[in-house]
Amino acid sequence: MDWTATATAAVVGFNYFVLGYALALNGIQLVLLSVATVAVPRILGRERATSLDDVYAHPGTPGVSILVPAYNEAAGIIEAVQSLLRLRYPSFELVVVDDGSTDDTFGLLQREFGLVPVDRVVEASVPTQGAVTSVYIQASGGPLVVVRKVNAQRRSDALNAAINVARHDYICMIDGDCVLEPDALLHTVKPFLDNPSTVVGVGGVIRPANGAGVRRGQVTALACPRSLVARIQVVEYLRAFLVGRVGWTQLQGVLIISGAFGVFRRATVVELGGLSWVSLGEDAELVATLHHRLRRLGADYRLVVVPQPVCWTEVPETLLALGRQRRRWSTGLAQVLMSHRGALFNPRYGRFGLVVLPYYLCFELLSPVVEIAGLIAVPLALALGLIDPVFAMVILLASVGFGLLLSLAAIVVEEVAFHRHDRLRDLGRLVLAAALENIGFRQLHAWWRLRGLLDAMSGREIAWGTLPRTGFTTTP
Repeated sequence: MDWTATATAAVVGFNYFVLGYALALNGIQLVLLSVATVAVPRILGRERATSLDDVYAHPGTPGVSILVPAYNEAAGIIEAVQSLLRLRYPSFELVVVDDGSTDDTFGLLQREFGLVPVDRVVEASVPTQGAVTSVYIQASGGPLVVVRKVNAQRRSDALNAAINVARHDYICMIDGDCVLEPDALLHTVKPFLDNPSTVVGVGGVIRPANGAGVRRGQVTALACPRSLVARIQVVEYLRAFLVGRVGWTQLQGVLIISGAFGVFRRATVVELGGLSWVSLGEDAELVATLHHRLRRLGADYRLVVVPQPVCWTEVPETLLALGRQRRRWSTGLAQVLMSHRGALFNPRYGRFGLVVLPYYLCFELLSPVVEIAGLIAVPLALALGLIDPVFAMVILLASVGFGLLLSLAAIVVEEVAFHRHDRLRDLGRLVLAAALENIGFRQLHAWWRLRGLLDAMSGREIAWGTLPRTGFTTTP
């Protein structure tokens, strides 16, 4: 056997595979972009035809329990709670779970909102790991309830404790470092009113708040973050939500309703046993479990991400913190796909088993493997003269060019539909960040995701953990 010829053929063949993989991935992304670009104006047009005032006054608008897990969120918890207490919504309660914080999260809440302890029996509708130690309410009789519990190293455990305390039929899960726009809850509940028999979960758009000014829990001045790492994440989030998840909604293939902002029926979540304590991707695990069960039952259902409501959150500004976050996300995705492997490529589960799960397996979970291998194979083949330089350039353009196109398209969709950036300079910075994302950052991101995949394969135990917080910029 001619080993040299075999090795040469293998290297050349793999490079053709990388090209085909890049074209397939970007082709799917272009389909999602096309679908989302058509859908966003149509959704906004329907919204103009039905006023949110009608949703507010509608007798069928359900009460909502807003669930906020908080672990060492002292930097931004007051602004987050203020924004939630100022929501324009007819009936809601706010359940904040202090999950064994070691900073002054609870002390700040107690002083700011006048909390007093109460004797309340908390029924175990869903199982929890960390015991509830005390429950507090506002002395003024406001809608805020604060639960203190023993930390169990999982965000999902704090949410399960909040589900047990919640008293309304619908629950909205949101992170402790987030600020909601005043009408956000009306937007997310509206699909339930429009299609009460089919809609089982609704999510909104998540956007980085770094650089934004916040006054009394509301974003009053939007500016581009100073950190390039945060700016790149602004572009990522626009691409992920306005292109990815809105597009998947139209194709009835939403797999992730972000744990930072999602609304579900409480009874449905309780029936599923609450959020998974095992999975690091508890938000995707919840949605995947809904797909799995409802497909098996042959039910007609919809999971929706709507583009109008925004949840503003603080994102990591250092590569170290961002790397930990993305590594954990990759581990969580691997756990979700492993948990639902019985539906993978199974016709019984329709597009969930034949389209959604295969896409996330091949083009999300395994993409860092292909990308990093390609970073090695293409330059090696080029240096050894095994492939034509023009062919190498085609691979580069397919990989980078389509990604840049998607990012620029997401920025354009955001600007045309919502026009949240008043300064042309900020748009220019986002365009520059979209270009710079491909130089170093994208390769680092692939490495972080690969490490997360390896963590999942090795069974390495990873705790919830926290990200460094600087808090929101307060405007006078």
